[in-house]
Amino acid sequence: MEVILLEDVRTLGKKGQIVKINDGYARNYVIPKKLGIEATPKNLNDLKLQKKREEKEAAEELAMAKELAATIEDKSVTVYMKTGEGGRTFGTISTKEVAAAVKEQLGLEVDKKKMKLDEPIKTLGTHIIALKLHKDVTAKLTVKVVEK
Repeated sequence: MEVILLEDVRTLGKKGQIVKINDGYARNYVIPKKLGIEATPKNLNDLKLQKKREEKEAAEELAMAKELAATIEDKSVTVYMKTGEGGRTFGTISTKEVAAAVKEQLGLEVDKKKMKLDEPIKTLGTHIIALKLHKDVTAKLTVKVVEK
């Protein structure tokens, strides 16, 4: 019997795959546990439509990420840092503060977890932070750190 998997099954395959398994295994385990459905023409058509919809959504997400990347790369964000005598800085600037500055100054929602910062910013000047917006799209955000 051919079955369309609704979830990843370790011994059979990934979600959305069509696999050929024994009738008893399908009737007694896979179908009752909602791990798969029988591969009828209607179910195959539904699977095809679902895959098209998922591809369309993925393409839209990619386009939105590219658009956001273009917007971010044109602009810069200014973050203020306390300094003492001789230009010595107090503390560091983390991704949380940069995300808050982006929201305040540019009006864009950027998740701090998507920012790639090797080490916290401890010096004044201009710094480049990589933003992973999508698995295929990475933007570079310019952060200017100035004295408070």
